[in-house]
Amino acid sequence: MTPLRHRPVPRVRPADVIATLLERRTGQQLQANRAWRIDSMLTPLLQSHGLRDFDALALALSHGNDHRLAEAVVEALLNHETSFFRDPGVLEQAASALAARDQPVRIWSAGCATGQEPLSLAMLFAERGLTVEIHATDVSPVAIDRAREGRYSQFEVQRGLPIGRLLRWFEPAGDDWCVRPELTDRIRYRSHNLAGEPMLPGLFDMILCRNVLLYFGPAMRRQVLDGLADALKPDGLLLLGAGETVIGQCERLTPNEAWRGFYSPC
Repeated sequence: MTPLRHRPVPRVRPADVIATLLERRTGQQLQANRAWRIDSMLTPLLQSHGLRDFDALALALSHGNDHRLAEAVVEALLNHETSFFRDPGVLEQAASALAARDQPVRIWSAGCATGQEPLSLAMLFAERGLTVEIHATDVSPVAIDRAREGRYSQFEVQRGLPIGRLLRWFEPAGDDWCVRPELTDRIRYRSHNLAGEPMLPGLFDMILCRNVLLYFGPAMRRQVLDGLADALKPDGLLLLGAGETVIGQCERLTPNEAWRGFYSPC
């Protein structure tokens, strides 16, 4: 009898295992222009977990028994880039658009990272004497813990925060700065996965979801946009990042005629 020839088992690329894990946990795709993050962000993780190379990491992830390792890999790949008053003109528009509405105004900062966006909004509304209820979420529990702490380094406060606002709303804490309670009391932080969990309860006057949809595939992007449309009041406003749009991706939202760059339910 002629012995059966076994076909070689195709080698699984570590990058594919890592990308699959990230998408399964967060809905985000590790696109080609972000593949560099595997080497730069995960190499230190190999040593700390006693893994010799990325093949060993992929094998450990494939077994699915080390939940702490999987969480560490996902956390390392997430992008927490943010700053105070990022695109300040846009945030000023957001505050102006809501200034005449019945109070309290409800705002959702989705993908808030370490909290600079919701804090910037809280400052703008507080300085106008307006009552605002801000819900701030991020897929990263680590980022949310930092946001709740409200403690920022000198480097972080120098990124976009004017000195007058720094002295008014922050207190020095050694080499760092801590947000005053009267500002943090306006914000409710929680970990939330836009791609895998129901939208926050209640309806919002405004939702900011800037530079989050960039990381989703087309189908997930449409799903998230539909969910955000459900979470807006009939006259609510959605703000996306400068490189994002609902056009061709969601029929339930349309560019707002009064406020350029914002979208409203149809």
